[in-house]
Amino acid sequence: MNPVPTVTPAVGTALLDDFSLEMTGKDVARLEEARDGIPPGTRINITFLAGEDLGMRLAAARAVKRLGFVPVPHISARRLPSRGALEEFLGGLAADGTAENVFVVGGDPARPEGPYEDALAVLRSGLLRDHGVRHIGISGYPEGHPAIADGPLWSALTDKAAAIGADRFTGDVITQFGFDVDPVLGWLEAARARGVHLPVRIGVPGPAGVRRLLGYATRFGVATSASVARKYGFSLTNLMGTTGPDRFLHTLARRYDPARHGAVKVHFYTFGGLRHTAEWITRFRQDSRL
Repeated sequence: MNPVPTVTPAVGTALLDDFSLEMTGKDVARLEEARDGIPPGTRINITFLAGEDLGMRLAAARAVKRLGFVPVPHISARRLPSRGALEEFLGGLAADGTAENVFVVGGDPARPEGPYEDALAVLRSGLLRDHGVRHIGISGYPEGHPAIADGPLWSALTDKAAAIGADRFTGDVITQFGFDVDPVLGWLEAARARGVHLPVRIGVPGPAGVRRLLGYATRFGVATSASVARKYGFSLTNLMGTTGPDRFLHTLARRYDPARHGAVKVHFYTFGGLRHTAEWITRFRQDSRL
């Protein structure tokens, strides 16, 4: 493990307490393998990807609940072909008792496949509360979005946060992952200054191969300069290596100030490695006394 700075245990514990994980609809078998290493009641987000049908998404949410965790199904606004499709999905979740927590995101398609142009349109549809949703997660982008300018991106965040509050939902923000703590902390202060006071889950990559991490980073517009890579703990000249977020988490814990940054937790993007990520978190907390 790379050398890391000393962290005040109370701060580190607060950050890694109640962490959340992410999986796809195809990862049910991997979750079953990892279940013993994940604390009961952990929130597990279930992505809404192309190539997955309604049955797979509902089955994944049921599996998360059956295994003792809290399912957080994603709703990808631009992937919904119709209002009826959203009603069918929410109705299925409600029937299974897995609709209380959802994460609403615009989604990858450049053009909507149906009536919902963005996540805000889903929030304003009136369908979420009708189907038993109580808690809504929304996305945040500390390093910006490759297809959306900063002005509209901030407006989208503040509008979604306002909609969650106006409809008396609880909610949180999950950020895109990154390798550099500086933009994350700056973004947190800017969000609080704009009146966004929802708890924030900082997106962190689980341990993975450097080449794979860089591929995801390129896709999502995450900075990967040589200096950023060194700060995170890997080299751009060694793409065959693997790396975990050790330095990132220690730096975040050392510099996190609740008075300036608000309520903050950690969300792990597992990239399919649920057991590997769960085992890494356990070792990291033991080694670091976090």
